[in-house]
Amino acid sequence: MDEILRVEHLSKYFVKKQVFGSKHSTVRAADDVSFSVRRGEIFVLAGESGSGKSTIVKLILKSVKPDSGKIFYEGQIIDDKKRNTDKIRMNCQMIHQDPYDSINPRMTVMGIVSEPLEIHKFGNKEERLKRVMQVLHEVKLEPAEEIIKKYPHMLSGGQRQRVVLARALALKPKVILADEPVSMLDVSIRAEMLELMQELQKKHSISFVYITHDLATARYFGQRIGILYMGKIVEIGPVDQVLLTPKHPYTQALIDAISEPDPENLHRERKIRINTPTDEGIYHGCRFRARCPYVIEKCIKEPDLEMVNSEHFTACHVKLD
Repeated sequence: MDEILRVEHLSKYFVKKQVFGSKHSTVRAADDVSFSVRRGEIFVLAGESGSGKSTIVKLILKSVKPDSGKIFYEGQIIDDKKRNTDKIRMNCQMIHQDPYDSINPRMTVMGIVSEPLEIHKFGNKEERLKRVMQVLHEVKLEPAEEIIKKYPHMLSGGQRQRVVLARALALKPKVILADEPVSMLDVSIRAEMLELMQELQKKHSISFVYITHDLATARYFGQRIGILYMGKIVEIGPVDQVLLTPKHPYTQALIDAISEPDPENLHRERKIRINTPTDEGIYHGCRFRARCPYVIEKCIKEPDLEMVNSEHFTACHVKLD
């Protein structure tokens, strides 16, 4: 299976300034991030809020300019030239977390789904209508003839997210970047939405980059996973290997945080410190060391990703069982 998308040593730093005062700090939203996505594969980027997941997606789509690093699509480097930017934006489409904020409330479903077709000059008006009807049927928005006339406020949350998915599919992309696509939906319809995306992924051989903090949906939907902590990938590999036999303490902490209907969990001792350190040396050495129960002297040096087995890598000085 050949790769369709690859990022190499991608970095983006933001300067955070106080509203009153001269103090400022640097936030490393993405710090030397590298991974690849194979053709027809679902790759998961997982981590808690603020770990840099959404920033990486924006860097791939060139909506945010990276400080350093390279992005390759089908083996070709994507630079800031307009033809390359247009190429990746046409072939890599986005599904945002909030379906209401990501679509124009003043446009009908027809206008929303056909907008990328118009931007990229796809066919004439009749051909665009035909394509819109086709993708609405694919995402199971029926009757499509009625749906295209409606405005976003006339639809449910699940229907709005299907409209966003239809818009992403309109240009027949090879990659879809899904940023927490089910986190704003009712629990009852999350599995339904994931099943639909799986069905479309297999039907059209689409590659997905699935952004989430929910490891339960990550295992259900994904094939490979990268665990992000403060802009750094700390563990990467096949989903089952990483989640069933985690080798990094942060991955273990995310798994321990999954809710289980067991009252004994209320009294379970937490091994991982909850508060994130804010000292200036946070990015020197292992950035998880202030919260890690296994910290050793060697952790003042930043660990590299090392192979656990053929496809499973972790960045930790302590070898966990």
